[in-house]
Amino acid sequence: MSLLFTDFKSWEKHCAETGEPLYEPVLAYEIEQKGRTEEYVWENIAKAFEVMKDAVQTGLTEDMRSRSGMVNNSAKKVASSPVTVLSPEFQMLVSRALGAKEVNSCMGRVVAAPTAGASGILPGTLTTLQELHGLEDRKIHEGLLVGAGIALIIEQNASLAGAVGGCQAETGSAAAMASGAIVYCLGGNVEQIFAAVAVTIQCMLGLICDPVAGLVEVPCIVRNASASAIAFSSAQMAIAGVNPVIPVDQCVQALGEVGESMERKYKETAEGGLANTLKGREIENFVLVQDVEILPDETEEL
Repeated sequence: MSLLFTDFKSWEKHCAETGEPLYEPVLAYEIEQKGRTEEYVWENIAKAFEVMKDAVQTGLTEDMRSRSGMVNNSAKKVASSPVTVLSPEFQMLVSRALGAKEVNSCMGRVVAAPTAGASGILPGTLTTLQELHGLEDRKIHEGLLVGAGIALIIEQNASLAGAVGGCQAETGSAAAMASGAIVYCLGGNVEQIFAAVAVTIQCMLGLICDPVAGLVEVPCIVRNASASAIAFSSAQMAIAGVNPVIPVDQCVQALGEVGESMERKYKETAEGGLANTLKGREIENFVLVQDVEILPDETEEL
C-alpha cells in the first residue's frame, strides 16, 4: 500500500480507477510487503477481533483493579449505573471502551490498535456497531483493514505515538480508524469514510499526552471512552453528509504540525498536564515507593 500511495487522495483515486473496495490495497500490502498469504491475513484479523471481544467481556465481568489503585472497575460501574444519562446503546459503548482499556492497564491481553494506550477504542466501537446493526464478522474484518489503512497513512504523514505527537496522535488516530471503519461497515462511500476521519481528527486535535505517574491509566482510560463517542458522532455526521470543509489529508497535516509544535512535557513524559498536578505527583510518589518495596534485597543471599 505504501508503494502505491501515501495519502487519502491517492488511496481514493486508486480505488476509483481499479474498482477495488478500500480494504483491498491494505490486504495487498499485507500480502506483498510482509510475505503473507491472503488466508493468513484473514485468519489473523479474525483472531484479533476475537481478542478485542474477549477484552470487552473481561473488562465487564472480571475484577479490573490495578496495583496503582487508579483502575477500579470503571466499566462495570458505568454499565450498571442506576442513574443513566445516556441511551442504553451509548452507555454500553462507553462501558465497552472502558472495559477493554482497563484490561490493558491490568496487564491483560489486548490488540494494540494502533497502540496499547488506545486499545479500548476499536473494541468498544466495533462490538457495539456489530450488535446494533447485526453485522457479520466478515464485514467487521474488512472494516478493521480499512482502519489499518487509515493508520498507515496517518503514520506516514503525522504519528500514531503519544511520545511523538501527544494523545491526539494516539487516541485520536484510533478514533479516526474507528470512525472510518464504522462508515465503511454501514455501506458509506469513500467520500463519507474519509469525511468521518477528517471530522474525528478535527475533534481530537491538540490533545496532550499526560499519563499520571507515567502509567497508561489516568487519563488514558476515560479518553478511550470519550474518543469512542467521538468516533460514533463523527461517523454519524459523515454518513449524513456533513462536510468537514478541511480535506482529510490537510487534517492529517495539521495533526503532524500540532504534534511537532507540542512541548516535550506534553508527550508522554509525565512532566506536564494532569501528571503535574498535586494529586498526580502524590500518586507518582506512591507508585515509586511501592515499586521500590517489591524489589528484591540485593544483600540477600540467593
